[in-house]
Amino acid sequence: MLKTEIDKTLQILKDGGVILYPTDTVWGLGCDATNEQAVERINDIKARSSDKSFIVLLDTDAKLQSYIAEVPDVAYDLIEYAENPLTLVFPGAKNLAKNVINADGSVGIRIVKHGFCQQLLQRFRKPITSTSANKSGLPAPAYFDEISEEIKQAVDYVVDWEQELRINKKPSTIMKLAPGGQFSFIRK
Repeated sequence: MLKTEIDKTLQILKDGGVILYPTDTVWGLGCDATNEQAVERINDIKARSSDKSFIVLLDTDAKLQSYIAEVPDVAYDLIEYAENPLTLVFPGAKNLAKNVINADGSVGIRIVKHGFCQQLLQRFRKPITSTSANKSGLPAPAYFDEISEEIKQAVDYVVDWEQELRINKKPSTIMKLAPGGQFSFIRK
């Protein structure tokens, strides 16, 4: 049952743990995006450089101003009209773990349109990191069954939701926004 899974996952996040969970794109490794130690654990699990930033998930664009110094108006239009998952890279990140933020002070944020993630984020009331559930440099697993046992064993909780789905989800489109509202594609 969805509520039970959200309750279990929520407790892990509150305790500073790392989760393996379904998102609107690929399966992800996630944690409290304001908890530096939890973020570092994900870097260790993925064997990835700690200078790489993370994508952060929010449930609503109303929360953007809590984590971005100045949100360009165009961001709200891009989010509203995006047909596919869209990550926007904003300058001026704030109120996040320093190891979530790019060296230039920017951060990638995606407003999720995925039932499990939306409900989890609403209840958690903080952003959650999202990075593909694979070792750094290896392909992102398309399905739960493609996630290595090593990754599954390394996390504190594997969400028991949508594990059987065989929908070919892809990583999000990534666009970089400038303070004036200009934008460019990083990944289409």
